[in-house]
Amino acid sequence: MMYDLQKANVFKRASAFLFDVILLSVAAVGFAFIISAITGYDVQSRRLDDIYARYEQEYGVSFGITEDEYNALPEAEKENFDKAGEALNADAEAAGLFMMVVNLTIVIISISLLLAYMLLEFVVPLLFGNGQTLGKKIFGICLVRTDGVKVTPVMLLIRTLLGKYTIETMVPVLILIMIYFRIVGLTGTVVLLLILLIQMIIFAATRNHSLIHDLLAGTAADMASQHIFESEDELIEYKKKLAAEAAAKKEY
Repeated sequence: MMYDLQKANVFKRASAFLFDVILLSVAAVGFAFIISAITGYDVQSRRLDDIYARYEQEYGVSFGITEDEYNALPEAEKENFDKAGEALNADAEAAGLFMMVVNLTIVIISISLLLAYMLLEFVVPLLFGNGQTLGKKIFGICLVRTDGVKVTPVMLLIRTLLGKYTIETMVPVLILIMIYFRIVGLTGTVVLLLILLIQMIIFAATRNHSLIHDLLAGTAADMASQHIFESEDELIEYKKKLAAEAAAKKEY
């Protein structure tokens, strides 16, 4: 006998999700500001910008143009742009600063998002109980196992760390960073679209309209008003009770 969850409607889930995303963004920006100050990111970034500006002024170009804008340039201007790029690439200081800024960007974003996720998606739900984030608490939603049993800290950790942080956030974020710094191009965009498509397929195909993080952890969003079983033994006893009641009714 399968225990039927009182599924939270999509509107409530979306509202709780948006609320949590806003809080997560604020927390991540706060952590990023602190880490940025500690690592001296702004100083290194300004030094790199100064080098870029020096070459732009010397050659009369702008490194911020798009590929289409570059292709639209007259041949003479293209040659001048290429010379500026070659000179910049040959500058050891610029190359070192570029890699430092890229690495610091990845480190700052990774750590700030990790801290934000662990605080709001792991610590807070442990304190509230029943896997509730602030958004879920406000909209009357809880988190349970797909059979209605209370989620464990391990399941919550898998959901937060592996599902939400690593697969659903950091993979797309790293791809976006590489696109921004022009390390990857069309391939990165294709991968992002594939991740989005997989999420949509999983949401549409699963009984509880799950996403990757719920699928990995074996959890489901549920109405907080329903009975949540403290353990699997309690669930088994409940099913036995229902079976006994059903059998008694058949006798009549």
